[in-house]
Amino acid sequence: MAKVVKEKKTNGYFKYIKWFWILFISGILLVVLIFLSASWGLLGEMPEYEYLENPQTNLATEIISSDAKTLGKFYLDDNRTPVPYDSLPQNLVNALVATEDARFYDHSGIDARGTLRAFAYLGKKGGASTISQQLARQLFVGVRSKNKFETIKQKVMEWVLATRLERQYTKEEIIAMYLNQYDFLNNADGIRSAAKIYFGKEPQELKTEESAVLVGMLKNSSYFNPIRREELVRNRRNTVLGQMAKYEYITEQEKDSLQSLKMDINFNPESHKEGLATYFRMYLQGFMNDWISKNPKPALEGGRDKWNLYLDGLKIYTTIDSRMQANAEDAVRKHMANLQNEFFHQNTPDRNPTAPFLDLEKSEINKIMERAMKNSSRWRKMKAEGKSDKDIRASFTKKTEMTVFDWNSDGRERDTIMTPMDSIRYYKTFLRAAMMSMEPQTGHVKAWVGGIDYRHFQYDNVIQGSRQAGSTFKPFVYAAAIDQLRLSPCETLPDTQYCIEAGKHGNMEAWCPDNSDGKFSGEDMTLKDALANSVNSVTAQLIDRVGPRSVVSIIKNLGLKREILEVPSIALGTPESNVYEMVGAYGAFANQGVYVKPVMVTRIEDKNGTVLYEYVPETKDVLSKDVAYAMVNLMEGVTHGGSGTRLRHSGRKNSTVYKEIITGYPYGFTNAIAGKTGTTQNQSDGWFMGMVPNLVTGVWVGGEERSTHFKSIAYGQGASMALPIWGLYMKKNYENKSLGISDGEFEKPKNLSINVDCTKVVEDSENEDDDGGLDDDLDDLDF
Repeated sequence: MAKVVKEKKTNGYFKYIKWFWILFISGILLVVLIFLSASWGLLGEMPEYEYLENPQTNLATEIISSDAKTLGKFYLDDNRTPVPYDSLPQNLVNALVATEDARFYDHSGIDARGTLRAFAYLGKKGGASTISQQLARQLFVGVRSKNKFETIKQKVMEWVLATRLERQYTKEEIIAMYLNQYDFLNNADGIRSAAKIYFGKEPQELKTEESAVLVGMLKNSSYFNPIRREELVRNRRNTVLGQMAKYEYITEQEKDSLQSLKMDINFNPESHKEGLATYFRMYLQGFMNDWISKNPKPALEGGRDKWNLYLDGLKIYTTIDSRMQANAEDAVRKHMANLQNEFFHQNTPDRNPTAPFLDLEKSEINKIMERAMKNSSRWRKMKAEGKSDKDIRASFTKKTEMTVFDWNSDGRERDTIMTPMDSIRYYKTFLRAAMMSMEPQTGHVKAWVGGIDYRHFQYDNVIQGSRQAGSTFKPFVYAAAIDQLRLSPCETLPDTQYCIEAGKHGNMEAWCPDNSDGKFSGEDMTLKDALANSVNSVTAQLIDRVGPRSVVSIIKNLGLKREILEVPSIALGTPESNVYEMVGAYGAFANQGVYVKPVMVTRIEDKNGTVLYEYVPETKDVLSKDVAYAMVNLMEGVTHGGSGTRLRHSGRKNSTVYKEIITGYPYGFTNAIAGKTGTTQNQSDGWFMGMVPNLVTGVWVGGEERSTHFKSIAYGQGASMALPIWGLYMKKNYENKSLGISDGEFEKPKNLSINVDCTKVVEDSENEDDDGGLDDDLDDLDF
């Protein structure tokens, strides 16, 4: 009896063991089948191995300055610029591993211990996602589904992809890919953008506590947002620091010290309308679109047949120096804010009822406003919506809430209520500015400021616009005269009324220009003094002798592209040009007569560093070294006794016109400076072209409308409107010795054949004629 009972018990026990093994093996087979199904793509499309080798992520195109700083990026949705592992600070890597995956270096994509713990405690004691799994989700799986069945499918796919990634990449590459891929919010896609946007640094410059902030955001960047939830992020940072101490990446003492620190967020939002060199970046966008249209993508690159400026991760190496660009923008901002305050002061309703316009009839003002209204984005948008002209016009007279530009407000913006038509007039009140700075020997453009604020004034006055050049055009007349007639800066001509008769040089009528003050001294004056003081009578005599055609020929060779009438009046600056062309042209004077076309882009690379484009300089010999040096010597006179003399002053007392708040005094320059001021009719445009041996800079200031200008020449001349920007800019440049801006003399040619020393007495009158003196024989030449 006892024997039978024992057999029954044994058989019953064996049955349970058998079912345990059946279920266990079935479970394992089920798991294997699920993984195989995921691997075969039965649970959802899986990426090919080729795609795993080279994951296609959208990469922003990076704009790099000549001093290796990022000026900005071109991107659509992803502001991402990847960095290699060796550009990541060790404290960032340590914080990531300690917080997200402590056994990262020990597993092959799946953390078995962590997974069992997650199952046992249902995730209450932490999840089990490894860094490799999180990367797989970001690259290939996507946002976690709210459906439980879909969530399980996604999790399985993550496991499969994580193991594949581990086979394909090193641990270091996986860490770099993960940090480069993560969206840190606020256009901070990837660790490089995040470091720049939240701390104003490159990743390798991050401190331990800063790295802890960014690693803390990996849990949920939307929730742990340092801009909106500073205290929450600070607590999360301290948790990360605690994990680093737990796994002995830092000591307990270091942890306590770092946790006591305040949050030090240096928020630098990146957008196409903000940051450094905004106008230049928009010029560059057009340059790149043109380049892309002419340079198809190589077939071996795969995918699109054209380069995509916003997705392909190109690197554009530019000539802009970020330090000089910042100095230029600061100079424009400081001077224009002061100048605008004075303009507002002079255009109050009691002083100028038609403000901001001067000398216009009401009908003329109405035409300006009508044209501006029809060119506005509001008009275009409503027209596209099918609204009638009547309804559109009515909308322009209704008051509405808006944000407008204001020099005196924080962030240069203020909220207000006004009609759209009033806002048009308001914006026309602001004076505009443009500035470009170039190295004449190479043509490298070092700074580019197209306006006063890109968010509100997007027209680039450096290259898009063209305005009359005024007296900055006169050096081209002098250059033609010195080149053809071998004149010296010390030659003299009388300051008397001079007329070019009708029918000569294409004149329809006699041309008898006045000097700017309407007076003539009647005395002989050197060419150097005449140019320094912009004496029109002397310039008229010179263009009569060389002829307008010679002047036009020279300026065409100096890069001015617009059609110019070959008439004598061009001598006084009636032709239109822009800052870009004028700087290029003046560069030839500083570069011993050789014109070098301004260049902004030196090299373009793809994301792998393959060079796609390299700049080849475009140069042209226009003037001899002797003539170019004579012109520089002439223009040095402008800053020694001419309209640019204020650059030499250390300050001026008892003056309301030239006080520091208006012009930015004092400057106190003592080095060699050649330059020329320019002022057009009615003070509509103020120019200053300034040169030192290795830097040529042009500045223009004026209103959008020519009728928007100062009433008097005291404020409206180029010396008051434009020159101060040059002065402020150069003072900042000279403060930074590493920029290498020359403070020496211009290079003098050996065996100079043109006399530039006006203190030297020429004793032999026969030799004087041979050197190019204005003798009677010139009247017989056919110009």
